[in-house]
Formats: sequence, C-alpha cells, structure tokens
Amino acid sequence: MKIRTISGGISIAQPLNTKKILRMMNFLNEAKQEFINRGFEVQTLRLVTQNWEKYFQDEQQMFVVLQNIQKMCEDNNIDYFSIGTTENHKNIPLIYELLKTANRCFATTYICNNKKINYQSIISTAELIKKLAFLEPEGFANLRFAAIFNMKAGTPFFPAAYHKGAPSFAIGTENSDLCMRAFDKAKNIYDAQHELKTIFMHTVKPIETIGEEIAKKHNIKFNGIDLSIAPSEHKNESIAFAFEKLGLGKFGEAGTLAIARTITHTLKNLQIKSCGYNGLMLPVLEDFGLAQRNNEDCFNLANLLLYSSVCGTGLDTIPISGEVTVEKITAILLDIAALSIKLDKPLSARLMPIPDKKEGEMTNLNFAFFVNTKIMKV
Repeated sequence: MKIRTISGGISIAQPLNTKKILRMMNFLNEAKQEFINRGFEVQTLRLVTQNWEKYFQDEQQMFVVLQNIQKMCEDNNIDYFSIGTTENHKNIPLIYELLKTANRCFATTYICNNKKINYQSIISTAELIKKLAFLEPEGFANLRFAAIFNMKAGTPFFPAAYHKGAPSFAIGTENSDLCMRAFDKAKNIYDAQHELKTIFMHTVKPIETIGEEIAKKHNIKFNGIDLSIAPSEHKNESIAFAFEKLGLGKFGEAGTLAIARTITHTLKNLQIKSCGYNGLMLPVLEDFGLAQRNNEDCFNLANLLLYSSVCGTGLDTIPISGEVTVEKITAILLDIAALSIKLDKPLSARLMPIPDKKEGEMTNLNFAFFVNTKIMKV
C-alpha cells in the first residue's frame, strides 16, 4: 500500500495571497516527509481550492491566476492542483481554456445536487469532453476533467476534489493490494469482510494516527482518509484479480456485484476517520486486471454503472472512441445522474474519447499509470 496523495485545501481570493498558498505548499511537503520518515511511500502532493468561480472577476484574470499557481506548484514540488467545480453551465466552455493554460490543473462540472439535474450542464459537459479529447495527444486532457454528481467537498482524489471552509488536508491511498492480500486469505465471500477489515485496521489506522499528529502540530484540520479502494497498474495488485480470489468467477460475471457491495460495506464501517467517496474505484485504464477483462468483454458500461449502485465512484478513465457523438456522451451522463439522484450517492464520470480510435481497437497510451486496453462500446 502507498499513500497516493496528500491533498491540501485552501480558499483563495483576489488579489492572490501567495504567502497563504506557499504556507499550504510548505505544509504538504513537511507532511510528506513525516510520512516518509514513518516508512510510507507518498506518490503525490496536491493543492485544492474552492470553486474557481468564487475567486476570479474576469477571464483574463483567471488565466493569470492559473499561471501563477502552476509556477508555484512547479517551484514547490506540488504535482497537481484542482480549481474545483462549477455549477454554472455558462462557464463550462471556459474550462477548456483553463486546462489548456495549466497542464497540472484539474477541474470538474457539478451535474446534479439536491435531487435536481442540471440538463444544460450535462449538454455543455458532453460538448467539453468531446472537445478536450483533441486538446492533447491520445485524448489525455480528459484525465484532468470529470463530471461530478452529489459530490461533497473534501475528497483528496482528483479530479473530484474541491475545497470548502478553513484550510485542511486529506489523504488518499493506493490500496488494492490490501484487497488482494485479504481475499487471498479469505478464499470466499463469507470471510472476505472480516479479512478486509482486519488488514485495513492494521495497515491504514497508523496513517490516521500520523495524520492527527501532523494536524495538531501544524494547527490545521485533518479531514481524514478517503478509504476508497484505489487500483494499481501492477498485475499482482489488481482489484479485478482480487475479486476473483473469492471463487465466484471472473470480474464481470455473476457475483461481482455482491463482492463490490461487501467491500464498500466494510469500508464504511471501519473505525477510521474518513472523508470523500469511501467506495470502490473501477478505472478501466488504471488497473491491470480490469484492462484485461475488458479485452475479454467480461463487462461493459452498464455493468460498471450497476456496480456503482452498491459501491463505487461511477465511470472512471473509460476509453471510448474519438468518434463518439455529443449525444452519446450526454446519454451516459444522464444515466449516471439518474443513478446518483435515485440513490442519493456521490458519483463521477471521467470519460476518455481517444482520437482516431474505434470501438474494439486497442489504445496505445504512453503513461506509466495506465494499462492499454480495448476501446469500450458506447
């Protein structure tokens, strides 16, 4: 298990208070070193702001702000930053220019909240996803963008992260190997919950303890740990292959839904300070086993949405054809919104149309944390 991110949240305003931002960046670096000193690997540091509409007065000013934050991140070992989300559909097209301006920047659109779907935001988001596919090679810009549904502030995971309130920090882990170890020992679904709880309490509880110590030392709020099962590109840490340890067949076959529910039920009942999703992430491009089972047509988008009903984060890093229409993307977002509202649960959609690729063709993405797989059918 690794700490995938330590994410620090702050509210910023105009004129830009660089000292405030630098304090958070310095804190994140000190927190990272503290965890390293305790034997943990920390993959990334991330900065999160409140929703970007709250702190810019005109478009040109926003581009200057982004460039300044990007430079500060580069100078202070901050890997990525999020400018939060927007609920105003009129501002959604501007996100294209914002992501184009800063390549460490992440952003989202807020599709539904309080049991109400913003249909114009869905259409504008679908148009943006299609346009972003051609901003960077291989459709890569969509990695830095997502639509979110009923999502609260405070998750450390990107792109969904956005901040509210006083300065704070949260932790996200890469932990699918814990599922692999727990399910290898359990052998069946009846014992899986006990083994998963045992290994999480033993492995993750110390992170909570250190987080609380750091919060007290620096007088900053600790939101907790997003306990979500975050996958790995390594075969021996695959969440899909962990599922298959329980003897119910391949990932995507009957029994997958039951295992997904078991995982989430366990995570939500752990005696660990938590924040964010606390669910199961199933990003097709980020997990070795998911990529392989996709190649074998073991599951489809409808299956992934079904699993989200009991566990997960929606549709994440989904490779689809660059020829996909805005209407098709709109339909997918509507389905996720319907599920989110019906179940009153946070979900997200990070769809990745790949230019010059058709359904059934293989991706050829050159990214260390991706596993190439077939373009999925929409």
